[in-house]
Amino acid sequence: MKFHRLLVSAAAGIFLLIVQAGFTATATTMTQKTLSEDQLAHKDCLGCHINVTPGIVTQHLDSPHANTKIKEEEVRCHDCHGTDHNTMDDWAKAAMPTAETCGECHKKQMKQHKGGKHNLGWMVMKSQIAWHGQPGSITEQGYRGCSGCHKIGEKGLLGVTDGNMGEIYHDGGKEASAYRYGNAQCDACHTRHSFKKSEAKDPRACSNCHMGFDHPQWEMYTSAKHGVIWGIEGHEEDARAPTCQSCHIMEGDHEVKTPWGFLGLRIPTQANVLALIDVAPSLEEPLRKLAAALPTGNYIDVDDDPQWAFDRALILQAAGVLDDALQPTERFIEIVVQAQAARGPEEFNAIRTKMKANCNKCHAMGFVNAHFKASDEIVKAADHEFAKAIQAVQGLYRDGILQKPEGWKYAPDLLQYYDAKTKIEQELYLIMLEYRQRTFQGAFHVSNDYMHWYGWAPLKTAVNTILEEEKKLRAEHENKLAAKQ
Repeated sequence: MKFHRLLVSAAAGIFLLIVQAGFTATATTMTQKTLSEDQLAHKDCLGCHINVTPGIVTQHLDSPHANTKIKEEEVRCHDCHGTDHNTMDDWAKAAMPTAETCGECHKKQMKQHKGGKHNLGWMVMKSQIAWHGQPGSITEQGYRGCSGCHKIGEKGLLGVTDGNMGEIYHDGGKEASAYRYGNAQCDACHTRHSFKKSEAKDPRACSNCHMGFDHPQWEMYTSAKHGVIWGIEGHEEDARAPTCQSCHIMEGDHEVKTPWGFLGLRIPTQANVLALIDVAPSLEEPLRKLAAALPTGNYIDVDDDPQWAFDRALILQAAGVLDDALQPTERFIEIVVQAQAARGPEEFNAIRTKMKANCNKCHAMGFVNAHFKASDEIVKAADHEFAKAIQAVQGLYRDGILQKPEGWKYAPDLLQYYDAKTKIEQELYLIMLEYRQRTFQGAFHVSNDYMHWYGWAPLKTAVNTILEEEKKLRAEHENKLAAKQ
């Protein structure tokens, strides 16, 4: 092992000398000609950084930016980092690129990205109450935890709860200025300083974020037939099996949206909510008020029966998105409307139709329709089980058996995550963020084992645990009351 390390170190040293020699020879040749101001500035950057950050220089020199066939399109260091940094001591003057920097050349992709879900990643993260309770070592320093992936979202987006509730405003760069690094966004997929399109089209580019506890899409993809074929066929770009990008960035569209969205939610329609009046006539007034604020229309394949609409209303209540009277809260505006955590019929139908047409390139439309409808039914079944567990915990709070924790606005509150104060609510959190996620995501990604044994099975176990714990807490409460009499 020691000899191997020495060999690797020696090889790296030789490679660096070759790169330096090659650059010096190139620079010498260039100085014999008349260099433009841009070329001189670029030469100065490379001449210094070949010693300070040799890896970055070699990556840039091997990138499309440095090897374009059209000389006018060559991207030089100062095109992204500016010209204010000129010495070892003024490194902080080097500008750090943002997505807008990339957008100067990649206008179409930039516009698509701005209209997509990735651009809202930072805003979505900050809408989760649990994130604000984490220590600074996780939320602020070095992008650990959620922020490590959610930095793909634009900083400084402000949701406004007054006036135009669907509008998103910008703070003019105030929040972004607090972060020297991590504002580029595009480099989440097109990594520095290579920026190769081929890298971003590889499903492994998605794997460092779309994996793990609450969104193991990478594990689902690689264990499903599509991913298996992609792996067997040598990761070729034109392989017969689709990649993440084939379905989620169709024809290079950088919006990256799905019908159900990350959480498998939809905005109820007016008809959905009005149908609940027959089920719960005592709630007619608040239901009519809620319906007036909701969209009309129908969802392809999945218009709700009253029970499913009620189940989803309970989930939204437990997330603090609807209040006790089933009216939208400030979280509804922040999470559902502005952060686009749920879609209305028009958008849902448009994206779903587009995805079905994409699947139809390989599969018969009858098969495609059957797959989507079967996956929808799994969402419905998971929602019903989840709703039973929510009702049990809501009843404990309503009857005074559980007390709302100090500082909490809603209880139970799914968005408190693992900061929930009781075992029974910890199970609720696991259902929401782990088991239910894996159930419906596994279904749509055709990862049958993930859907069942990592999703549906533990979801059912958690629901049964909650129902049993509810009985135990009620019995203890009754015993305490009896002892006082």
